[in-house]
Amino acid sequence: MLADKNIKAFLEETASSAPVPGGGSVAALSAGLAAALTAMVANLTIGKKGYEGLEGEMEAIADEADGYRKKFLEYIDKDCESFNEVMAAFRLPKETEEEKESRKGSIQTGLKNAAIVPLEVAKNALQMMNIIAKAVEKGNKNAVTDGAVAAMMARTASLSALYNVKINLSSIKDAEFVERLGKEVADIEKKAAETEKAILEKVVL
Repeated sequence: MLADKNIKAFLEETASSAPVPGGGSVAALSAGLAAALTAMVANLTIGKKGYEGLEGEMEAIADEADGYRKKFLEYIDKDCESFNEVMAAFRLPKETEEEKESRKGSIQTGLKNAAIVPLEVAKNALQMMNIIAKAVEKGNKNAVTDGAVAAMMARTASLSALYNVKINLSSIKDAEFVERLGKEVADIEKKAAETEKAILEKVVL
């Protein structure tokens, strides 16, 4: 599994001529890094002088960030799996009319899943920005830049994942599905940029 590889091996595999891991997995990894940094800021606040009244809140943030981190690790492989599903569908036989129709259906199903997976990454990265904002605003001021990096990584993860949604939507024939996800994409793009801006405005150096 990609999520089990060390950093060097993951980067080498990404740099190879293999189509996966690609942008979708890297988006998920970026979100995972943002989650890890968020947990770090919270953990650096717990037990520190001057932050005694925030221990419960910071413990909750650390726990939630760890949950996100584990989820994004799973999405690194889910993105590859969804891509492989599409490729497998394209390799299906197409000799008879029945085979052609079955193949088309499998391709469309695969493309939908390949759009849904990065959409979930984008949604979760955006949601995670709520706890990043709390970590930046209330957490240990010596780690505020780590929180800022978490915010930027989460925004990048969200917008990057959405590019993978868009490219799959361009090949999907289901107009209702395309319209619904298209609206979600536009909404997440707007909110991710706005939320990052609001978080960074709280960073005082």
